Amino acid sequence: MPWHGIYGHDAVVERFRRALGRGRLASSFLFAGPVGVGKRTFALKLAQALLCETRPEADLDPCGGCPACAQVGAQTHPDLFLVAKPADRAFVPLELLIGDKEHRMREGLCHDISLKPFRGGRRVAILDDADFLNAEGANCLLKTLEEPPPRSVLILLGTSPARQLPTIRSRCQIVRFAALPEAVVADLLVEHGHARGMDEARRIAAMAEGSLARAIDLAGTDVETFRQTLVSELARPALDSVRLAATVMAFVDEAGREAARRRDRLRQVLSLAAEHYRGRLRPAVSATPRNAAAVSQPSHSAPSSGTEGVCGCLERCLDALEQVDRNAHPTTLVECWLDDLARIAAGDSP
Repeated sequence: MPWHGIYGHDAVVERFRRALGRGRLASSFLFAGPVGVGKRTFALKLAQALLCETRPEADLDPCGGCPACAQVGAQTHPDLFLVAKPADRAFVPLELLIGDKEHRMREGLCHDISLKPFRGGRRVAILDDADFLNAEGANCLLKTLEEPPPRSVLILLGTSPARQLPTIRSRCQIVRFAALPEAVVADLLVEHGHARGMDEARRIAAMAEGSLARAIDLAGTDVETFRQTLVSELARPALDSVRLAATVMAFVDEAGREAARRRDRLRQVLSLAAEHYRGRLRPAVSATPRNAAAVSQPSHSAPSSGTEGVCGCLERCLDALEQVDRNAHPTTLVECWLDDLARIAAGDSP
């Protein structure tokens, strides 16, 4: 059975249950894992368990019915603090961490978590979008991380430890959240009405890379039509990079103006392209030595059909995925990526 409706993270549940059972819960955590796998939901349920007024926190089993559980569920508990990057800001603003210029260290997360618990036995702070802490913001957290207030828990949510400053990583216990199994994503899509049936849910889940958020986003688009167009264009002997770039950016634009959603949509495009090239490599990998030699010979009409060319295209897709995570400009990234694929397809070095 899932832990309070949270699927796919049983190992993380047991880790916290053991720590609480020993009375050795750390003060600072970095929850790291793909977007949309339940990190924020887990953090809120953990806060509910720590603040529940009827059950011991060591049980990690909030009752869900006491006033404290109700307030955590409504995100109004006086000992729970939630901070997230505003949609119109590139980074988490300093005033959310340490107050504005007139109230430095008298407001903000670092001040609030330093106070004694108001009604619960702990104070819990959850910092969403920790990937968007700039150096100044991260440094503001250092004193709280180095000298955590008694009975406080600070949880940072991010996609990868590599995206955090070393000073943050070294002061937090890293809790890794894995991608959700495809079957779980498909079941949740059907359960919450995002797919018309299990067949559709499975097709969407196969493209979501274990992220329920991505799956829900894809469920609202004609992603199968886009995938077919993308694959058809990538399979051409002469890739028209300009035309395909316009098609890709139109698909990205459908995600809206929010930068995070646009980046996530672009990651999906690049993942679909990478899967296309992986599919073209599978016959070569599974072939006998004699057949493998035949498969690896590039044709004169499509140099990228050879194993070396396909590997080059796949590697370029994976590089582009890393560039998305480094906040490269989407339009420039897409144009450069597709131009490089066209060069590889023509047998030239990118």
